Order: sequence, then C-alpha cells, then structure tokens
Amino acid sequence: MRQIFFDTETTGLRAEAGDRIIEVGCVEMVNRQLTGNNLHLYINPERASDEEAVRIHGLTDEFLADKPVFASVAEELLEFLRGAELVIHNAGFDVGFMNAELRRLGQPPITDIVGGVRDTLLMARDMFPGKANSLDALCKRLEVDNSSRTLHGALLDAELLAEVYIRLTRGQDSLVMDEGGGNAGSGNADFQLEAIDFSRFQLPVLAASAAELEAHQSLLADLDKASGGKRIWQEA
Repeated sequence: MRQIFFDTETTGLRAEAGDRIIEVGCVEMVNRQLTGNNLHLYINPERASDEEAVRIHGLTDEFLADKPVFASVAEELLEFLRGAELVIHNAGFDVGFMNAELRRLGQPPITDIVGGVRDTLLMARDMFPGKANSLDALCKRLEVDNSSRTLHGALLDAELLAEVYIRLTRGQDSLVMDEGGGNAGSGNADFQLEAIDFSRFQLPVLAASAAELEAHQSLLADLDKASGGKRIWQEA
C-alpha cells in the first residue's frame, strides 16, 4: 500500500477568493514504512501573500519570486501522487487548494488522480472527541517530537503527520477495509481463521513453596491487624 502524507502552505485561507499554493510537502510510505522518497516544492503564487499567512509559514514574497509557478511543476507533482492514497490533516483545505490549481490548468480534480484521500483530522476527532486535534495537539498527545516546528512548513508537517498517523493506527491489523467491513487483502471472501483446540495443551501448575505459603499467611495476619479483624473475604 502506497501512501503519501501531503501538506501545503498557501498565500491565505480562501482558494475560492484566489489564494494560491506556495509550498507542497509529500512524504512517501509503503506498507507502513517510510521510504525516504519525498517531494518538496516551493511555488511562485504570482500574487502577494497575506501578512497573517506569512507570520504562520515565514515564506515571503521575495523568497518565492524566483520559484517555479504551479503550471511548471504540476506534471511532476501529479506523477508523484498518482494512484497513491493521500493522508492529509484537514483534507478539505488542501484538496480544495489543489483542485483550484488544477482547474486553472484544465486538469481533473485530485481525487480523479490519486487512489483515495484519508483525513487524519476526522480520524482524531473520532478517537479523541471533545479534545484539541490540531497537528501540534496530536504530536503532544501521541509523543511525537515537534520541537523543530517553530513555523509551519509543508515538508516538516507532512513528516510529523506520518509519525502521528503511525501512532493513531498502531495495533490495527489492516489499514485497508473492504466495503463489508472486513480486512482487505485476505484474497478469499470465505477466508476463516483455523479453530484452535486448547485441550491439546498441558498447562503447568505451579504450587507455592512452604516459604511462600508462610509469607502469605504473615501478610494476611498483617492485613487482619490493620483492618481491626474485619477481613470479610475469610468469613465464608
């Protein structure tokens, strides 16, 4: 299973009002193992960033002025994402911005290109209802070191999200579920686990030694004294 942990930084919060993507971070994971095959792009948005956005990500208009425009990196980005499951924190935001950029190029929406989209914000809200579920909050709750995150950055945030996701899903036998709610990948709709006959096993019985029995009686005597003779479990 190929997954891409995906994050963007933007000139502002409203794709529908003309805000643009300025940074993309992609971290690849295959079968729950990070591959190191990542993609990181800075993009010239061809417009100024909001002051509040710059305070969050630190990417100034001057820094972005000589970076490629989205149209020139779109093919590389889409080829990297093609067929993979995107894992995004607050997916509606990043997907909305990607679709706005793709519309400008006459391209189909990102969901037509990737294998699916998984929103870790929705996952976290199900697991931790009523609690803060920002990426920073999840890092703290799940003990992911985010001490280097002084500013938002797409690649760093994607790397942190990968660590958060592993902790959110640990103990889960399969990350892919079929439509009937069973684990995909069994290869057989009639797949069943073999029943185990526990009568075949001889379990050892360990008897207490004389010293252990004496220590146990001594402990009971101490408890009896401490409770004023009210050890009700011996009344039967």
